[in-house]
Amino acid sequence: MADTMNRASQDDAPLSTANNEREAMDRATDSLIVRRGDKLVARAVTINSPRDECYAFWRDFSNLPPILDNVVRIEVLDRERSHWVVKSPGGGLVEWDSRITEDREGELIAWASEEGADIPNSGRIEFRDAGNRGTVVVATINYDQPFGTFGRVLSRIFQREPKMQAQRDLRRFKQRMETGEIATSSRTRQQLEEERN
Repeated sequence: MADTMNRASQDDAPLSTANNEREAMDRATDSLIVRRGDKLVARAVTINSPRDECYAFWRDFSNLPPILDNVVRIEVLDRERSHWVVKSPGGGLVEWDSRITEDREGELIAWASEEGADIPNSGRIEFRDAGNRGTVVVATINYDQPFGTFGRVLSRIFQREPKMQAQRDLRRFKQRMETGEIATSSRTRQQLEEERN
């Protein structure tokens, strides 16, 4: 059993793809994630860029709003704290203050929302060497689904369901790190701005 657990901990696959998702969530939340909800989302992508560059880009939170589609803005309060404003399904906004709970340069950033968050959440983003393929980036997010089943349905209708959004965000991060830009559709700048608001 210990050998099986050891092999599982070295796997590059996101925790939410485990055969026993509940056990995987317990392992994640007991180790690096402060539990802030009952849902777990994890996604991974391989980026053809050095691990230190990927980490440095992500660690500067001012870089993230163009990458994270639902994020309207991030205000960096100090080295450990930031204030997040994020679009919610149906056109509203949710906000929270987040605190870094662990920061290993070039390897990992873990966070947890502070008390009073509109959507309690926590998670981590890991940066692992992938040899000559670059870096495997694994994002794991634990959150409380607002409005229960109704919120889940709204999220899917408005394409803001966290599992889908996490994969899109990592794809944009990959584009930015590999090409220096993020591919957009043929819509005009005005159409894109109207959609973001």
